[in-house]
Amino acid sequence: MSKGLKITLIVLGVLLLIGFIFGKWIIGGYNNVIAMDEQVKAQWAQVENQLKRRYDLIPNLVETVKGYAAHEKELFEHIADARTKYFQANTVKDKMQASTQLEGVLSRLLLLQENYPQLKANESFLKLQDSLEGTENRIAVERKRYNEAVQMLNTYIRTVFGRLFAALAGVSNATYYEIPEAEKAAPKVKF
Repeated sequence: MSKGLKITLIVLGVLLLIGFIFGKWIIGGYNNVIAMDEQVKAQWAQVENQLKRRYDLIPNLVETVKGYAAHEKELFEHIADARTKYFQANTVKDKMQASTQLEGVLSRLLLLQENYPQLKANESFLKLQDSLEGTENRIAVERKRYNEAVQMLNTYIRTVFGRLFAALAGVSNATYYEIPEAEKAAPKVKF
C-alpha cells in the first residue's frame, strides 16, 4: 500500500467518523425534541381526562341543585354554555379558556349551598361535591405536570441547538395552562 493511499484512507476514515458523530448528534437532538413534544401532548391528554371527569360530574350536580334552586336558571345556562364551549373547542388554548370559564361558574354553583341549608344537608349533593373536589385536585396535579412538560420543551427550544432541532421537527413553543386573572386576586375576608 502506498503512502498516499494510506493517508487518503485515514482522512476518509476520520471524515466518516466525524460524519457518523455529527449524524448521531443530529438524530439524537431531533428525537429529543420530538419526545418532549409528545410528552407535552401526553400531559395535556391527562389534563383533558380530568376535565372530562369534571364535565361528567357537573350534570349530576346541577340536577341535584335544580330542585332546591329552580330560580337560578341563568347559572345553569352558563354551566351548560361553558360545557358546550369546552367540547367544541379545537385547540388547547380554547379548551383552557372554556375550562376557566366553567371554573368561575362552578364556584358560584357550589356557593348556592350557603343560601339553601337543606341543599347543604342533601346526601347526593355532598357526595357529588366531594367527587368534584377530588377531581379539582386531580386537575391541579395534571395542570402542574403539563406545565412542567411545557417548561422543558420551551426551555429546550430556546437553546441554540434546540431551536435548530425544533425547526427540523416542526415543533414550536407549547402554551402554559395559566391561572385566570380572577383567581390570582386575594379573596376578601369579612368578619
